[in-house]
Amino acid sequence: MFKQFTENISGNQVYLITSLAIFLLFFIVVTVMLLRSRKDHNDYMSDMPLNDSFVESDTTLS
Repeated sequence: MFKQFTENISGNQVYLITSLAIFLLFFIVVTVMLLRSRKDHNDYMSDMPLNDSFVESDTTLS
């Protein structure tokens, strides 16, 4: 199947196939990283905005 694609490639189609390969490779790498991540790290990162203890004061608007 892939042999048919590679035999009939003209000049501009190289860019199309290369961009498709980069697109697929990126999402495969992201999926692998997501599946390998630890659950406690994901829980910590998801709770970060809720556990913000820093409160800004508006004392500069005097």
